[in-house]
Amino acid sequence: MSEGSTASHPVLDLSGHRYRRIILAALADEQRPLTVNDLTKAIIKHNDNISVMEIPEGRLSELQLLLHHVHLPKIESTRLITYNQDRGLVEPTEQLDRLQPQISTLIEADSAIESPVEL
Repeated sequence: MSEGSTASHPVLDLSGHRYRRIILAALADEQRPLTVNDLTKAIIKHNDNISVMEIPEGRLSELQLLLHHVHLPKIESTRLITYNQDRGLVEPTEQLDRLQPQISTLIEADSAIESPVEL
């Protein structure tokens, strides 16, 4: 796949990791800004199938660091979200709204993720 085709299909590139699929699905379902804590809870619920209260503290911190340093910046680079690191706030953009059908298709293809992705 050439670089140009990857850039024209950001959802395909981003969907390679389940955390990013959950993040995109949660933002698309909620249609509003979410905090990093909201997204962390969604990932724990839909990836680990446990409540936030059951997850070890170290795992929670590790997940939030991964979101902050890896997954959210990668999604933001495609302009699907804006990520305010100081406030811990992630806002969907119009670009994300336009790609909603592709995101929904990818989420439906992942049998481990229940749709809609609730917080």
